[in-house]
Amino acid sequence: MENNEEAKKYLSEVDSWLEDVSYFLIDLNIHSEDKIHELINNTKNVIRQNSDEKPLDVSEIIAIQQTVQDIDHFVQRRIGENERQKATVPIGKHVLPKLPYSYDALQPYISEEIMRLHHDKHHQSYVDGLNKAEKMMKEAREKNNFDLIKHWEREAAFHGSGHYLHTIFWEIMNPKGGGQPHGELLRQIQKDFGSFDHFKRHFSEAAKKVEGVGWSILVWSPRSRHLEILQAERHQFLTQWDTIPLLVLDVWEHAYYLQYKNDRNKYVDNWWNIVYWPNVENRFYKAREMQWDAF
Repeated sequence: MENNEEAKKYLSEVDSWLEDVSYFLIDLNIHSEDKIHELINNTKNVIRQNSDEKPLDVSEIIAIQQTVQDIDHFVQRRIGENERQKATVPIGKHVLPKLPYSYDALQPYISEEIMRLHHDKHHQSYVDGLNKAEKMMKEAREKNNFDLIKHWEREAAFHGSGHYLHTIFWEIMNPKGGGQPHGELLRQIQKDFGSFDHFKRHFSEAAKKVEGVGWSILVWSPRSRHLEILQAERHQFLTQWDTIPLLVLDVWEHAYYLQYKNDRNKYVDNWWNIVYWPNVENRFYKAREMQWDAF
């Protein structure tokens, strides 16, 4: 900045923009506990420390400019996600989602070889199976021939659950994961399970003791209005309807066997290092808005 007056004008504009961004993010259901709000508030506090007696130096203003760019990129990405969420999937047109990180990003906890096989082969097979089942059921309706409807309904349940759970699975992991959630999700976990450690032990034991292959799933129940932990054998057995998955752990052998062999327990224990709580928190905020009459 050439002079202090120009700097003051710029900082005032940034401060006003940050205020607008805060409200805009809330409209997008990105609540105050999200770390982006913490970044915005910290930046506003730095800006408001600027004064004629003690103006911010050049390095501080450059840091603010970089933060503004980071926040703007975050907002643009969320706007894009919102637009994608508004789109509908035509019958038989499901696609394999891209990983939100590189294949080797989750090492050493999950190897690149497993990620490539798991995502590109196994998940793709569920997408293909779901698309075929939907098309065959559409054909059955058009021809009024439901002789094989039992088979295709089963296929849709198996492959559809496999597709949707894996889509969540990729998103709730991240190389910057680990630790604990924050804010309202943490408070809800403490309320429903006693403590985060109790929840983590319960979730891990559910994953380790899935009979055969399947999932451990943290869900929000709009009916009872609390969190629950479920097991799912394969993808769809032992499902509890009227709940929304928040955190899912895949314990099919293809998710870990190449790296951990038959040591499912070690895989489950290591997995907590890559749980990406900001994504789980965002799913929780959106899921919690859905509340049915309590019975």
